[in-house]
Amino acid sequence: MGFWDTLLGRTRPVAPDLDRLFGLPSAAVTLEAAVGLTPTGTGAVCCATAEGAAFTEVYEEVRALLDADTARGGGPPVEPVRDEYGYSWLVSRRTPDALPALVSDLHAVNSTLEGSGFGPQLLCSVVGFHDARDRGAGDGRRLGLVYLYKRGTFYPFAPVAGGTGQRRDSALELQVRAALGEELRIEQDLGRWFPIWGAPGL
Repeated sequence: MGFWDTLLGRTRPVAPDLDRLFGLPSAAVTLEAAVGLTPTGTGAVCCATAEGAAFTEVYEEVRALLDADTARGGGPPVEPVRDEYGYSWLVSRRTPDALPALVSDLHAVNSTLEGSGFGPQLLCSVVGFHDARDRGAGDGRRLGLVYLYKRGTFYPFAPVAGGTGQRRDSALELQVRAALGEELRIEQDLGRWFPIWGAPGL
């Protein structure tokens, strides 16, 4: 960093560190013990919607990569989803006990998009969790552990099921932050804990 950057308070952006995603399986063990939340088996990578042949080619490359893993007994290939806000999600679904494989999927999707020049479009990755005591009523606690690609940090997002409007469980989010502070690099700026309404798996 140069003298003028220091003087004027400018900082260089943090380089993405996708390997931090591999801390999620360990964090999941802590999360279940401390808060009673377990993986749903669904994870997704979000990017600003990109169109055209280049993105289609990259998407097919990602599918081929995960299809090869499916042939070895893994999960289904990645599925594209566009939410109501116009963002594109590449979704991977595994069994709830296969979180390491799910994280590998998300890492592969991010790496492939990044390596193909779509790094600027990458926004975040999310892994879904739900209340281990929920027996299918659909009104149990839900949580997404969100990885901010451009910040290299995680934060919890807990949408409240049912009712009217969009609400989040701030108390649960803060509880998760306290529980995982030693496991993951948590985003310290709460203003960057963006709500990801409509994210697949939540």
